[in-house]
Amino acid sequence: MAVFADPATSVPAFEGLLFAVSLGAGLVGAVLGLGGGIVVVPALTLGFGVNIRYAIGASIVSVIATSSGAAASYVRDHITNLRVAIFLEVATTLGALSGGFLADRFSRAALFRIFAGMLMFSAALMFVKRKQSEELAPGHSSRLARRLGLPSEYPDAQKDRAIAYGVRGVGLGFFLMVGAGLISGLLGVGSGALKVPAMDGAMRLPIKVSSATSNFMIGVTAAASAGLYYMRGSILPILAAPVSLGVLCGSFIGAKWMPRLKSESLRVAFFVVLCVLALQMALRGKGGG
Repeated sequence: MAVFADPATSVPAFEGLLFAVSLGAGLVGAVLGLGGGIVVVPALTLGFGVNIRYAIGASIVSVIATSSGAAASYVRDHITNLRVAIFLEVATTLGALSGGFLADRFSRAALFRIFAGMLMFSAALMFVKRKQSEELAPGHSSRLARRLGLPSEYPDAQKDRAIAYGVRGVGLGFFLMVGAGLISGLLGVGSGALKVPAMDGAMRLPIKVSSATSNFMIGVTAAASAGLYYMRGSILPILAAPVSLGVLCGSFIGAKWMPRLKSESLRVAFFVVLCVLALQMALRGKGGG
């Protein structure tokens, strides 16, 4: 199985360009809670001609790096909802282990189409949420959310005040997180493209809290299936090293920017990125990978 579509690819030039792309991917991943893998996989396959299975292996390592870089900042700033993260991580870990076992059962073209479908579904969830108010009042939280202690508050640097919020749709959110974990294990991404819309849309968490909580969760989700990819030989140092270093540096920058951005801007950026990537991956899947 070839790593590169073009065997004449220059390794030093490739690693330098890949670091630069991964730097941007880490920044976007930290700001939007995507984990960087959602950008790394299309960049490696569409831009550099890397076999999608090796791209997924490198991506899953980069997701852990992104989480390590951004999550600490968000926890320190009290933006991450740790109770929500720990509760939902049970679902995503189960899904990630299942996805890791199933990954070799799908063709390259099928993986591209699954990736595109995941992106389009996430974009649709984000599009629907645009009509809802940003925060759900704590008093409107569901009974289960209150019993689990999920409602909380976060400091909004852009508005310069603390904002209290409620939580609903706990059961639906848990179900969606199983699917997010499955996608993570199957495609080697942090599945933030599903986690963020699920928390933002189904559970009604503010977009900044959803993004920060997703960054906290994606590393654990990716680590659950990373061992399976390593044992298969799908994680190559020539790819994983520059990707991980790039997204780690980018995630530190993104973690500094996100609290100062407008929530509306985050949601629009999230929607646009998902639509563009979905179109690219769908075209690649239609062409047979």
